[in-house]
Amino acid sequence: MIEDRYAVILVYGTSHAIRAEKVLHQAGIASKLIPVPRHLSSNCGVCLRIERTDQDRSLDALVTAQLQIEGVHEV
Repeated sequence: MIEDRYAVILVYGTSHAIRAEKVLHQAGIASKLIPVPRHLSSNCGVCLRIERTDQDRSLDALVTAQLQIEGVHEV
């Protein structure tokens, strides 16, 4: 596994995470729902893990879908 390969997208709730996953899937971007790393936030229990190379495309797709995010962190 390549170190520093992923980024996580934090959202405001589980329903937002599920909707974001659907938006990314429709945009052809691979993502996975994972537990939020505790050192990042304790607001929502899940976040989306994406490849770092897909970060800009992912944010564009989520903005287009008018889905608010809490933040993006490289892990």
